[in-house]
Amino acid sequence: MDVLNQLILLGAVLFLISILASALSPRVGMPLLLVFLLVGMLGGEDGIGQIAYDDVQSALFLGTIALAVILFDGGLRTDITNFRVGLRPALVLASFGVVVTAAICGAFAAWMLDLPWVEGMLIGAIVGSTDAAAVFSVLNMQGLALKSRVGATLEIESGLNDPMAIFLTITVVEFIRLGETGFHASMLLAFLWQMGVGAAVGLAGGRVLAWGVTKLALSPGLYPLLALFGGISIFGVAAVLHSSGFLAVYLGGLMVGNRVSKGLYNIQRFHDGIAWLAQISLFLMLGLLVTPSELVTYASSALLVGLFLIFVARPLAVSLSLLPFQFSWRETLFISWVGLRGAVPIVLAMFPWLAGLEHWPFFFNIAFFIVLISLVLQGWTVAPLARWLKLDVPTSSARVQRVELGVPGQAGYEFVGYKLSQDSPSLKMDSNNLPLPDQTQLLCIMRDEEPVPLKKTPTLLAGDHVYLLARPDALKALDKVLVGEHEPDRLNAQAFFGEFVFTARAKLADLGMLYNFDVPEDMVNWSIGRYIYKKYKQPVVGDRVRLGNVEFIVLEMQDAKVIKVSLKLHR
Repeated sequence: MDVLNQLILLGAVLFLISILASALSPRVGMPLLLVFLLVGMLGGEDGIGQIAYDDVQSALFLGTIALAVILFDGGLRTDITNFRVGLRPALVLASFGVVVTAAICGAFAAWMLDLPWVEGMLIGAIVGSTDAAAVFSVLNMQGLALKSRVGATLEIESGLNDPMAIFLTITVVEFIRLGETGFHASMLLAFLWQMGVGAAVGLAGGRVLAWGVTKLALSPGLYPLLALFGGISIFGVAAVLHSSGFLAVYLGGLMVGNRVSKGLYNIQRFHDGIAWLAQISLFLMLGLLVTPSELVTYASSALLVGLFLIFVARPLAVSLSLLPFQFSWRETLFISWVGLRGAVPIVLAMFPWLAGLEHWPFFFNIAFFIVLISLVLQGWTVAPLARWLKLDVPTSSARVQRVELGVPGQAGYEFVGYKLSQDSPSLKMDSNNLPLPDQTQLLCIMRDEEPVPLKKTPTLLAGDHVYLLARPDALKALDKVLVGEHEPDRLNAQAFFGEFVFTARAKLADLGMLYNFDVPEDMVNWSIGRYIYKKYKQPVVGDRVRLGNVEFIVLEMQDAKVIKVSLKLHR
């Protein structure tokens, strides 16, 4: 019992240190996952915790469950509109891109480290895919609002490329273990089975789970649990059928997130906490699993391979994969750089360990060190690079509170709170004169921690907390009424989009006369929207096109169509 109690205490302390360190991480720009990993290493056998942990089977089990939870949460938060925008390039990156990255990196490792080609390919396969936990964490913690084409492609790629990396790793491990020297058609059939059945289980299971969340009458606190264990069940069914559980659970989360409307926010909020628990557990466990004194032995080899992967293999694979799509050089460069490596390569590096390969410590420590390099070098620079490349777009919400009053299956309202900034459009307005959306009611105004009587029709001031009852579909309109354009560490929307806004149906010739710019003769009858679609087959908010000294910027989309466009003049 004493040993058990000590383990409980040590585990709780490690989690507390990780959680408290998360408050410091954004201030210094350090990726949170790196913090969790370092805390785990400090608690390990070479650290101050002196915890000796080397049970690879339990580590693989815990890592698999944690990744399933993280991927399900990622699917829950992926908007189906953005999914359509980023799906095709993400599929190419998650398949062809992973193969090219693994092949180039593997060939370099075999040549530079003087390894047999098959062992070099194993290194390439292990580190060839990006990691969903790392990508989701870095993008969210940095507070980046990326152009949806870029953000969706990155998130969907990281959610879909695990199956390819797992397939490649297991295939090469079997090559080494069985002494195989050639490719067999059965390998291709096995891959098609994994992808096809995994996708089918995920889509079908997600639809069934969404139906259950919507139709079943349960206690409100049980709906998030139903979603969680339903998602894990989808993973389990796919895995039992020897298909890709990771692909299935991500698609299952996507189905639930886009087919459930009432109660979804409560489910997402619960899963946000569960996903954080999974990430902390995963990286603490991986930190405990590694022995830092052994890690140093492989540092020089891992540094060479890691730098080649980041600066050569990944950019080349991304450039080839995105050639058929309309990505600018800025977008391609950013997607190349955000090829973050995280828990997945370390989990994949356990496969040679489990298979009993002679040189498993080499593969495991190389993969671990490359993950450290990626988190330090790439994770620390994501936000500055996005701003330098001008790929971030203004965010639009300052909601500080959102509580859903209904339960799934009911037409619910939400209790929503805002804190008014110094330049909120609603300042100096009387509370009775606020242009609120239909079926929205002002409930309370808090000022200096005291409620302000609404009967006196108070004038709104900066710093007021405004609380309303609203339907979910009214939140965008509320944001426009109550949210200012300037928020700390965010873009100014007026500076980004410009002051002049037009419908996408406005004629170029009319605008040319108004703002004194030339329009080519063959375009005099064109609308702004047609001109934008000439360059972008699938435009997204923030896309820009020039015409002389005028720049048109996509301002608003609806049902994948350009609705509003802003205009900026360049003198």
